[in-house]
Amino acid sequence: MKTDEKEGTPKIPYERHELILNKLKEVDLLKIDELAAFMPDVSMSTLRRDLKELEKRGSIEYLTGGAVKLHSAAHEASVFEKGAQRSSEKDLIARCAAAEVEDGETVYVDSGTTATALLSLLVDKPVTIYTTNGYACRFTGELAAKVVVIGGDFNPVTCSLAGPMVESALRELYFDRAFIGVNAVDEDRGIMTPGYPEAIKKRIVMQNSQASYVLADSSKFHVFSNVKVCDLEGFTVISDKRDAKIGERVKMITA
Repeated sequence: MKTDEKEGTPKIPYERHELILNKLKEVDLLKIDELAAFMPDVSMSTLRRDLKELEKRGSIEYLTGGAVKLHSAAHEASVFEKGAQRSSEKDLIARCAAAEVEDGETVYVDSGTTATALLSLLVDKPVTIYTTNGYACRFTGELAAKVVVIGGDFNPVTCSLAGPMVESALRELYFDRAFIGVNAVDEDRGIMTPGYPEAIKKRIVMQNSQASYVLADSSKFHVFSNVKVCDLEGFTVISDKRDAKIGERVKMITA
C-alpha cells in the first residue's frame, strides 16, 4: 500500500475513504476532531476533502456541530424536517411546475414537500388533481380545482398514501401531466426513493402520463436512496439549478 511521507497514512484517497467508513460503522457518529485523532498522519485539509467527497457520493452526512455519520439510504426524514429545508428553492420549483399545467387538464401530484407546494398552487386552477399526498385533506373552502385523494396505506412520516389499494386505482387512471417527488437523482442510478411501495406507485403514474416531471432541488443530485424508480429517460426534471451530467441524460427545466 502506498503511503504519505508519514508511515501508516494511506496515500490513495479510496483507501482513506474506506478507513473513514469502517470507523463510522463502529459508532453512530464522530466529531471531525475525533476522526482526525484516529488518523493523526492525515492533515485536516485532506481529511475535510475526503469527507466532502464522501458526502457528495452520499456515503456520509454532515451534522450540526462538526460531526459526521454514515448516510442511511433507508431513512426518510419527516415532512416537517424537510419542509424547513431549502424552502425558497422548493417554492420556485413549484411555481415553475404550475406554469406547465393548462386549464382543464387532469394531473397527478405526488407526495413530498415540493409537491405539496405545487398542490397549494394548483388548487386555484380549473383542473382535476389526483393525488396521494395526505396534505390535500387539509384544504378547506371553495377550490377552483377538483381534487381526488387516492386512499391507501398512510405513512405519517411522509404524509403519503401508497400500497396495493393505491396501485390498483392508479393502474386505471391516465393523466395529462404527472409531478413526481423523489429523494435522489443520479445520471447513472436514475431517480430513487427510500421505500419500495413509493417506487412502484411512481412507476405506475409515469407509465400512465402523457408528460411526467420530476421535482428535485439540486441537493438531491448525485446522492442515493434505497430503491430505484427508473432510469433517466422519458421525463423532465424541474429544479432550481441545472446539472451538466444529468442534463446530458434527460430534459431539465430550471426555475
